[in-house]
Amino acid sequence: MKILAVVAARGGSKRIPGKNIRFLAGKPLIAWSIEVVQGVAEVCDILVSTDASAIADVARAAGALVPWLRPQTLATDQAASVAVCLHAMAWYEGSRGTIDGLLLLQPTSPLRRRETVLRGIELFRRSGGRPVIGVSPAKSHPWWCFHVEGETMRPFIADGLPQSRSQDLPPAYVINGAFYLATPDHLRAQRTFLSTEMAPLIMQSTGEDIDIDTDEDWRLAEATLANRDR
Repeated sequence: MKILAVVAARGGSKRIPGKNIRFLAGKPLIAWSIEVVQGVAEVCDILVSTDASAIADVARAAGALVPWLRPQTLATDQAASVAVCLHAMAWYEGSRGTIDGLLLLQPTSPLRRRETVLRGIELFRRSGGRPVIGVSPAKSHPWWCFHVEGETMRPFIADGLPQSRSQDLPPAYVINGAFYLATPDHLRAQRTFLSTEMAPLIMQSTGEDIDIDTDEDWRLAEATLANRDR
């Protein structure tokens, strides 16, 4: 099986300037997502799609393939990750041959573990190519979530107010942004990694659900790395 890993790293981070090449626990943020799949047998290449020369240089130094700088039309705030992946996939398949899957690794999820990535690839294999999406236990169960309309609260769950204790509710999970894997055919046809037939890659190790968007997230990632076995 040939899987192309794509790390999508735009240069225009506003909340944390230079985020993708800022050092986290001794190495650039983007390096965490590159290194986690280096040496994985099923990963044929690790392609970094970026619009920034500084990110490209750091990614190449970390061992990634950076064949070009991403077009500016795919480097705006509105550019969807799947469009970036389709662009990278079209170039790769046209230049280096077909692939069986595309794995999107967002650099803002640096704490995903290699064993989790391997579980996700095996799940993709067992599921016959269904999309595999990384999920983590929800911090707030949907039974306890509400719409607020003016001065009125309405439950998200259509059945009404929750009647059970939280510990009696079935587990709930949220997409964490750390792992997306799908076939080229699915991505080209649906233009999304999501599907009604998604296979869940449940990620429960401490910190794997951290998605760095703010300085607070960054401090949380640093604290988590300082305290977990690596």
